[in-house]
Amino acid sequence: MLTFLALILPFVAALAAPLLTRVLKHNAAWVLALAPLWIFLHFAGMLETVAGGNSVSGGFDWIASLGVRFSWYVDGLSLTFALLISGIGTLIVLYSGGYLKGHEQQGRFFSFILLFMGAMQGLVLADSFLMLFVFWELTSIASFLLIGFDHRREASRRAALQALVVTGLGGLALLAGLLVVAMATGANELSALLASGEALRSSPLYAGAFVLLLGGAFTKSAQFPFHFWLPNAMEAPTPVSAYLHSATMVKAGVYLLMRLNPVMGDTAAWETVLPLFGGATLLVGTLLAVRQSDLKLMLAYTTVASLGLLVMLTGFGSEVAVEAAVLYLIAHSMFKGALFMVAGLIDHETGTRNIASLSGLRRAMPITFTAGLLAALSMGGLPLFFGFLAKEEIYAALAGTDMWAVAATLVAVVGNALMFAIAFAVGLKPFIGPLGDAPRKAHEGPLLLWLGPLVLAVCGLAAGLFSPFAHRLFSSPMASAVAGEPVAVEISTIPHLGLPLALSVLTVLLGIAAYLTQRRLHDAMASVLRAIGWGPDRGFDQSIKALVRLSVAVTRIVQSGRLDIYLTATFIAVALAILVPMVAFDELPAMPQVTEFWFYELTVVAIAVIGLGAVVYARNRLTAIVSLGIQGFAIALLFMLLGAPDLSFTQFMVETLSVVILALVMTRLRLAVSEHRPLGQKALDVTVSAACGLAFGLLLLKVTQLPFDDTLSRFFEANAKVIAHGRNIVNVIIVDFRGLDTLGEIAVVMIAGLAILALIRIRAKDGAQAVSKQTERAQ
Repeated sequence: MLTFLALILPFVAALAAPLLTRVLKHNAAWVLALAPLWIFLHFAGMLETVAGGNSVSGGFDWIASLGVRFSWYVDGLSLTFALLISGIGTLIVLYSGGYLKGHEQQGRFFSFILLFMGAMQGLVLADSFLMLFVFWELTSIASFLLIGFDHRREASRRAALQALVVTGLGGLALLAGLLVVAMATGANELSALLASGEALRSSPLYAGAFVLLLGGAFTKSAQFPFHFWLPNAMEAPTPVSAYLHSATMVKAGVYLLMRLNPVMGDTAAWETVLPLFGGATLLVGTLLAVRQSDLKLMLAYTTVASLGLLVMLTGFGSEVAVEAAVLYLIAHSMFKGALFMVAGLIDHETGTRNIASLSGLRRAMPITFTAGLLAALSMGGLPLFFGFLAKEEIYAALAGTDMWAVAATLVAVVGNALMFAIAFAVGLKPFIGPLGDAPRKAHEGPLLLWLGPLVLAVCGLAAGLFSPFAHRLFSSPMASAVAGEPVAVEISTIPHLGLPLALSVLTVLLGIAAYLTQRRLHDAMASVLRAIGWGPDRGFDQSIKALVRLSVAVTRIVQSGRLDIYLTATFIAVALAILVPMVAFDELPAMPQVTEFWFYELTVVAIAVIGLGAVVYARNRLTAIVSLGIQGFAIALLFMLLGAPDLSFTQFMVETLSVVILALVMTRLRLAVSEHRPLGQKALDVTVSAACGLAFGLLLLKVTQLPFDDTLSRFFEANAKVIAHGRNIVNVIIVDFRGLDTLGEIAVVMIAGLAILALIRIRAKDGAQAVSKQTERAQ
């Protein structure tokens, strides 16, 4: 029950946020932060249980008839994510209180960020497939609201829409992939799926599930070529960027891949596609990062690169690679969250994020400088920090002699070196040297602003110093869940001797060189991008414009404004929907045997055919309407011959009234004496009407040949008197058991009558105006 409370508490806090903010202003952050803090403490209480190799699960029936449960599953992977989401979320809420102090929509922002937190928390703890998908899509909706928070700016609206479209389409792919997995394994919960790895890998549906699930994961975690939406999401306020990049949405795709690794890994497709796309994303992200001069954009592109590194490690296929992925994910959450908050703090106090205008802030902002430097040291992978442990394990996992390992190692070295340069460009460069030309005179921010980055930066150092403790509670349980078997992470601050240490030293040297030549790298990448010209971001705009043009063209065709076209298309679709399945699946009815009784039926059919001929060859509309009544009377005769006199009487009455009403209406309308459709239109109409008639005739004939199920008949017979207090079963069905159906039919007749009345009045008004004009002309 407490876990369920932890799942819904962020949503409750989101509802309360506007009222609390109205009363307490920015200090509402202290109260609202109690919700994620309690969640963090609740899950922290599970650390010893999960570290012992156990899991915690629970739930209740959600849609019992479909076997769907609202269930959760807590193991090393989901627990670590839950702690990161709630722990960093606590700091983000506090940071938001200081960053948006005085903003007129701060209460709305608190609601959105807590909604975002609840969605991500539910995603990583979800056990049932449906629950996973619901929270997955909820993160997309919440991020849309947050990215477009400043909705008056076109750039914010565009970025929000772009993120929603890309991740929303990925969510649909995820849903399809989960359905395929359920078909292949029979499992509809992740805990059950983890025991079905061999069944899924050997299934012919594996390839389809693999492509669909990767579509969901790659779009969510901004893998190349879907990486473009993430940097554009920097239009959101900095608290959103810090939370989005450190612990929430962008890591949802990585979480999914890690969760599925025990059941979908160890295949050629998994160990080829993930490293390939992950490596490409790593290089693209870092190269685009050095092109930027905005602190947030520099960090955003390194997040793209880091996500690529995590995907590459997850798919590499070794136990050490899994350990490296786990260590880097935890380290990245701490140093990236801290650096984003440092960038936001600098912007908040100086009025700019342009690195060219920032320098010499160390004395004015000493606490911010300390937090930024500590976070940069961890991101750079220098000793004593948790980022150093991750980098060492990365090289221990990738180093090898085959070409695949050499290529992956080379990509990792280049990517890590460029991220080293960006880390110190953000965490060190703004604070050293002479005072820069910033729009505002800088000073240290308030407690709410520097508390978050300082805590995360110190945690990155403490986790490295006390790595055995961190591994026992976090790294090892998480790595065990990702690998699908017990894994003990033992790396310490003592580096791997040999090739991994050499690669680490090389990374630092290349990183220092990149940091010192950052301006040249910036200009070189700018020239390359100008030469390339087109990119996925521009391609997205082109795709949206093409989609709009296609929609307009299709709408002009299918929504022409002509009722006859709509009716023709509808009846063609109906005929095809009935005839095609019957022919394709050989379900055509058998022709019935001719009996003596057929004489009467054929006589009635002949009357109907004669009436039909009278309608078709009538010289005016009034004659056609009167002749149309012959069809209804023929049906009434059939009811009478088949032993349903009450239905026959009803049909006679309805048909008579219909003919009378239509005739009266037509006499009030000034219509052409006869229609003037061309021969081609008449041929099409005859063909369509004949096809519909044939379709319904064959369908009804097939239905009558099936075994009769008298369950409803016996029910109505037994309950007509008892429940509805009526002896006439047909009347009881119409008035009581299907009363809403009858009410709908009455409503249809009423609407038709009102439409007829409107037509008559319009015609009468037009006629009066015509007479008035003729009178004026005569005068």
